[in-house]
Amino acid sequence: MFTGIVQAVGKIVRVAPLEIQCPGLGLADVAVGDSIAVQGVCLTVTSLTGKGFTADISVETLRLTSGLDRPGEVNLEKSLALGDALGGHLVSGHVDGVGEVVSRDSGVVRLRLPGELAKYVARKGSICVDGVSLTVNRVDGDVFEVNLIPHTLEVTTLGRLQKGGRVNLEVDLIARYVERMLPHPL
Repeated sequence: MFTGIVQAVGKIVRVAPLEIQCPGLGLADVAVGDSIAVQGVCLTVTSLTGKGFTADISVETLRLTSGLDRPGEVNLEKSLALGDALGGHLVSGHVDGVGEVVSRDSGVVRLRLPGELAKYVARKGSICVDGVSLTVNRVDGDVFEVNLIPHTLEVTTLGRLQKGGRVNLEVDLIARYVERMLPHPL
């Protein structure tokens, strides 16, 4: 489990196998087999390098996500340990779909998500965008809006979002379980 509070920005330096340099993450407490969210995707550490870590990534994961198939900056978060602060919201690291940036006006970003996910996104609810826990401000069909505060722009990759860009989305975990418990699917 994760919280969507990015702990560091790292850099993909190799795709096969996936290698990430992340001097700012602090890997002293990380072991092979641990989980790290990379751009919102839960990956298993396969080795520790002097400057970061490697992880296996399946063809299926690459097909269903964005931003892990090329070198570039990525948001990173180590998994929660019992007793850690939950500063964002509960995040599994299982991306539900890839969204598209519709517009960006300073700190306000509008994103389109796959239509089947729209029912899980609510005004003032939580959503994870590229591994970042955000509060939804508006929803209009399959388009939602979030505000990015200066701190988020400074410590994550979201400052580079541009119209047409693709992002990994994970809808609220609780919303998915609530739907599953209903007698008739929505």
